[in-house]
Amino acid sequence: MGESKRPGGFMGALRRMVSSTAERDAEDMRRLAEEQGARPVDECVDRERVSLVGTIRSVTIPPPEEPPRLEAEFDDGSGQVKLIFMGRRSISGIQAGSILRIEGRLSCQRGQRKMFNPRYELTHVPGID
Repeated sequence: MGESKRPGGFMGALRRMVSSTAERDAEDMRRLAEEQGARPVDECVDRERVSLVGTIRSVTIPPPEEPPRLEAEFDDGSGQVKLIFMGRRSISGIQAGSILRIEGRLSCQRGQRKMFNPRYELTHVPGID
């Protein structure tokens, strides 16, 4: 008998049972991004204008003596982008666990993907449903 080619078949269910929570979360996020027509981060290149869907993993605020900015680690399950909001120390709804759609020009600097002041739409904020 051949193995099922359906992603949700027996092998898909078995794969989900033995995978880690992080792997399942990444798979779910990739699926959500695809359903919403967003590009996977790992397929994006430097200086490309992109629309992405993913979740905020962490938020960092630099010390007060540095110029104001808010940095957030964005993850779509295929890769990460550092979002940098210049001139801001906080943005309502931008917090760990938030899911958002972002649009902007991707920059790759020293092997790290960044996006400065992206347009964003919050689609889910933890604790607000």
